[in-house]
Amino acid sequence: MEIIESLQWRYATKKFDNTRKLPQEKIDILTTAFNLTATSYGLQPLKLVVLNDKEIQKELTAHSWNQQQVADASHILIFCIENTVGEAYITKYFDNVKAIRDTPEEILKPFKEQLIDSFGKKSADEISNWAAKQAYLAMGNLLTVCATEKIDACPMEGFISEKYDEILNLTQLGLTSVLVLPVGYRSKNDMFADLKKVRRSINETVITL
Repeated sequence: MEIIESLQWRYATKKFDNTRKLPQEKIDILTTAFNLTATSYGLQPLKLVVLNDKEIQKELTAHSWNQQQVADASHILIFCIENTVGEAYITKYFDNVKAIRDTPEEILKPFKEQLIDSFGKKSADEISNWAAKQAYLAMGNLLTVCATEKIDACPMEGFISEKYDEILNLTQLGLTSVLVLPVGYRSKNDMFADLKKVRRSINETVITL
């Protein structure tokens, strides 16, 4: 029941306490959880930018539909996708599998060649859409971790990706921002913190066959 209680506790924080900072151990938990998130084929076509700079946060607020959470949160987590997932990227993944698990090349080769062939036939938009779905998986995972760690968070799609990429120099890193997650501690003045959670009943959302 503890996890359910934690999920009841969490909400999309509308107002952060800008005087409080998350300790490094909490950030370490979030980054480790991000790295452990399940992804399609295990390819991890993602990177997480951890921003803790009030000046940059303030600058980004103007490109986040002026949502003040971006300026006031302790840290901003920016979920990014790799712009290029091709033969070199896939080969590097399998090299890592071989190094960590000591798996023989002859066992890995068929699956590696299958993925290289499959991704080689996909358009750039198809690969981008696939990678973005992995970012949503990662954010969902971190929202649950935030709840269990009593870290407040507010998931956001409402931002101008191109401006984030420009300000944070993400394009030069071969990345594109797709999701933003301000994290920190809720303000005592956030009226939304005590509102009852609104959800459809389980009978409406779950089908048991």
